[in-house]
Amino acid sequence: MIKGGNRLEGSVSVSGAKNSALKLMAAAILGDNKSILQGVPKIRDVFTMIEVLNRLGIKAEFKKEDQLVIDPSGNISCEASYDLISQMRASIVVLGPLLAKLGEARVAMPGGCNIGSRKIDLHLRGFELLGAQIDMGQGYIQAKADILVGATVTLAFPSVGATENLMMAAVKAKGITVIENAAREPEIIDLANFLNSMGADIEGAGTSSIKVQGVAALKGIKYQVIPDRIEAGTFLIAGAISRGDIIVKNACPEHLEMVLGKLRDSGFDIKEQDTGVRIIADKRAKAVDIATLPYPGFPTDLQAQMMALLSLADGTSVITENIFENRFVFVSEINKMGSNIRTQGQHAVIEGAERIKGACVRCPDLRAGAGLILAGLAAKGTTEVEEIGHVERGYENFEQKLSRLGADIQRVPEEMTEVAQSASECVGRSEKKG
Repeated sequence: MIKGGNRLEGSVSVSGAKNSALKLMAAAILGDNKSILQGVPKIRDVFTMIEVLNRLGIKAEFKKEDQLVIDPSGNISCEASYDLISQMRASIVVLGPLLAKLGEARVAMPGGCNIGSRKIDLHLRGFELLGAQIDMGQGYIQAKADILVGATVTLAFPSVGATENLMMAAVKAKGITVIENAAREPEIIDLANFLNSMGADIEGAGTSSIKVQGVAALKGIKYQVIPDRIEAGTFLIAGAISRGDIIVKNACPEHLEMVLGKLRDSGFDIKEQDTGVRIIADKRAKAVDIATLPYPGFPTDLQAQMMALLSLADGTSVITENIFENRFVFVSEINKMGSNIRTQGQHAVIEGAERIKGACVRCPDLRAGAGLILAGLAAKGTTEVEEIGHVERGYENFEQKLSRLGADIQRVPEEMTEVAQSASECVGRSEKKG
């Protein structure tokens, strides 16, 4: 439940990157002994991945507040269970390390947010080029290889997941693997740095061509996860939409260049500091056009949050979604709040409104849920955001962090929201009767 209108002020620290931590957890499978990951966020997806690893026979548990210890030295199963993999797409990345370590892997088809087609054929085609035999059926992917042999793999699209999975498979392959048209995200660099610290030989991470020289063995290490650039961007946009003044600590400006540029274009004062990034927003946003693209383009994971901001901008904005076709699924929800957004294929045309009003809305996916919460911060009245489990998959203590910045936000048990909704309907009927 969010009562809108409060100006956010103060500082907030971002957690470790969800999209990096999950892949480092998978990569720890490759070590001969335990690894310690620092800065791992305590979010739903991380706990799902912990359970995936535990069921594989890998000990994974938090020992300290943000230190996750992963010990792959026991007897490891090659099969990842369907009930967990089907909950979270990122868990497909256990396929590469299992194949590299055991020569065999059986992993369920991945699930996750329903934001569009995210085919795994790029992963599987890459494994085949490395010498694996792939079989699919009954909801599972089975990969086998007596030995993986380095090859040149050219991705049809710079898929982050495929790049990561192939890197992890290639680190123990015989010879050299070259991944062309590789994804360039900071999380790719983080994974390569982690693997290299374990003893891998990877060059070119962060460019479109990654070279991997296979090695015989990898050791466990202690490693710090990079800050979450999507969480950082979300809080910067929260500062903008509330016309606030906040410092986002631990934010890496070099990971957010396109986002910071669009916020500056929207009329906000952005200051890059040693401790993070500060946004000063004392006026209404200006309309800007945005096209989501693979990194270093504007991230699709911040599109919904930016759409919430632009729904209150002065003028008409156009957002073009080039990554996932279902990212606009939440438009009908935010329009319940008085936004004026219409979609045409992969384009969303946003007519900025001077104000929006609170409403009962539903989270269709992780990032859309964050966008709806940000809209609630600026809306007149109370906004009720349902199915926040999606948001819990990717943001650690989201409402607590917003509350410390001055937001009037609280978690309400579902049965209470149902009572509140019934009461609201009764009041509405009474008002109609006069």
